[in-house]
Amino acid sequence: MIAEDHFEGSEQSKQPLRVWLRLVACSRIIEARVRRNFETSFNTTLPRFDVLATLDHARTTTKKGLTMGDLSKRLLVSNGNVTGIVERLCAEKYVRKTKQLSDGRSHIVELTTKGRQHFATLAAAHENWIDEMLGGLSDDEINVILPALDKLKSNLKNQKITEVE
Repeated sequence: MIAEDHFEGSEQSKQPLRVWLRLVACSRIIEARVRRNFETSFNTTLPRFDVLATLDHARTTTKKGLTMGDLSKRLLVSNGNVTGIVERLCAEKYVRKTKQLSDGRSHIVELTTKGRQHFATLAAAHENWIDEMLGGLSDDEINVILPALDKLKSNLKNQKITEVE
């Protein structure tokens, strides 16, 4: 990664690069702490939490589970990455897989009661960790950062991507 003190050029011309570097640095720090907290507090991993969170969100919004393909798409990872996690979560009775009636090759994955309870515990801890990490920001600062990040996210989604040769 580029160190911010190695920039050449005008201060103004480097501001977008500084923003990107700051976002990456903050994201890495937060993610590393969350990963460590899940490991030490619950002997689990962030990818397992992400699978449980995605299944919980599907349950609360659609009242049903997800196919393995839909789960992979929502997590932005390959089916292979999700399969091992889901298999371990099934073995621990946090999720269940059932064959989809319309397509015997496809499975629906959903949280079990035990999985919903486990996820609720993890989610509460996760929220507390994030609150602690971002606790140094005032409400006014958060009210400035959130709309700015929303605008950035929207701009990024709407940009035409130029392929690198």
